[in-house]
Amino acid sequence: MSLLSVLLRRGKPLLWLALLAMPGMSLALTAEVDRQVLQAGETLELTLEADDPTQFRRPDLSPLEKDFEILASRQLNSLSSREGSARTSMRWVITLLPKRSGLLQLPSLGNPPQASAPLQLQVQENHNPQASLAPLFIDAHLEQDQVYVQQQALLTVRIYHSVSLFDDSSLTAPQVDSARIERLGEPRTFEKLLNGIRHGVIEVRYALYPQQSGELRIPGQVFSATLADSDSLSRRSGRRHVRAPDLLLQVRPQPPSYPPGAPWLPARKVSLVQAWQPQPDAARLGESITRSLLLKAEGLSSAQLPPLPISEAEHLRRYPDQPNLTDQREEHGLIGGREEREALIPLQVGELRLPALTLYWWNTETDSLERIELAEEVLQVQDNPALLREPARFSNELDEQPAHPLLWAWQLATAVLACTTLLGFALWWHARRQPAVASNATAPSGPSPRTLLDELKRACLSGDPQQTRQALDAWARQQPETLADMAARYEALSQALDGLNGALYSEAASDWHGEQLWQAVRNLPARHEDQSGNSDNSLPPLYPR
Repeated sequence: MSLLSVLLRRGKPLLWLALLAMPGMSLALTAEVDRQVLQAGETLELTLEADDPTQFRRPDLSPLEKDFEILASRQLNSLSSREGSARTSMRWVITLLPKRSGLLQLPSLGNPPQASAPLQLQVQENHNPQASLAPLFIDAHLEQDQVYVQQQALLTVRIYHSVSLFDDSSLTAPQVDSARIERLGEPRTFEKLLNGIRHGVIEVRYALYPQQSGELRIPGQVFSATLADSDSLSRRSGRRHVRAPDLLLQVRPQPPSYPPGAPWLPARKVSLVQAWQPQPDAARLGESITRSLLLKAEGLSSAQLPPLPISEAEHLRRYPDQPNLTDQREEHGLIGGREEREALIPLQVGELRLPALTLYWWNTETDSLERIELAEEVLQVQDNPALLREPARFSNELDEQPAHPLLWAWQLATAVLACTTLLGFALWWHARRQPAVASNATAPSGPSPRTLLDELKRACLSGDPQQTRQALDAWARQQPETLADMAARYEALSQALDGLNGALYSEAASDWHGEQLWQAVRNLPARHEDQSGNSDNSLPPLYPR
């Protein structure tokens, strides 16, 4: 008897408990916040997401009331498709206001074992903007007063508004000649209490990398927006422009104790790891083995990370790939990554030694020199039974083999290209000397003049100015003169066209009647040169009697 039949015999509650205990059926409640570092008086958003909405109700938020004030909450449901199966999820977005500063902990919410993991927040002392509490003002500050050259400096710009803003707001980009600037993600919005008045805050953060030492002046950015009237959001009270204060940053030169010739890396943390595929002790003669080196630096962009030393070794051929550069934007700035992969082919059985790698960097947290070192790597190269040649001769044959075949291949390709080029030139010259042949067998394309005239008549009599204009343009394109020329020599057509244009560009389109235009087109006289009979290409009358 199967396990499922036993569970069915014993009742549904036991069946549900067993199904929930099966692998892949566990439920989860995840929690995340929009930021982990904030100032006193600022709000943050906590997002709780449940994988299975049918198993979770609104979570109990009472554990949050000890350290936070719950300002608002909303529920969001979503449906997504993954690997051919539909997946539903439910989210609760809760707006919180910390009650005190310091290190706070968001407690676990929900019922174990599906409860969310606790989170930690850093609530800093309130930074009072150096501006009056006007309806709209801007503040900017640097998190560091001085940095080393090419070290990351974090610039935070905040726009405070106690009234609503329209959607036409704009903020100028920071302009610093001797620094490279990276914006850290999209602008964030939250609320903050200032002197008992609730303000909306728009926060934009930048990472600055000064390129030369000395005093760096950062001009203030300008924010422009249209304020809404406090009595009615539909009324505008004028466009305002506010400017952030100018900032000064002291940039120190590279320390003299830094090793000369070593790449300058001022960062908070640097890591260097390597991976092998397959492992070094499984290397085989003539088969490639891939070595990956991943360099990560907190506080530097990927463009600042230097190339890593190459794996030079005797009896080892290397084929490096293009480096993979990545930039990750976090709360404390950029985390640059550089991954270098290379394929190594051993040319001799036995031990092949790769030298150790040493990388120097400057720790900006401790203001000291650090060093990372990867120990010497030893490849245990084994014999390869798949190779029919003798192992001792493999290296020499591998070096000599491509010489003649590759040379003959290039020579053959060059000869074929030269022959095809000469043949194409000869055919072109022969075709150029042949007389041109005129073809009169081309059949006319498009609707006939009679069909266009019938469509124009129907459009005019229907009283639709839009269709009439389209039909009139199509008919005029097949006439020997332009519509303007016809109107210039026939007053009735000119008056009818004025009436049509007036109907097209006014609100009285429904009152337009096209009989006058149709009669003008129908009675259009022929051109004078056509009536003279002096031209051999005279056209037949437009409306034969």
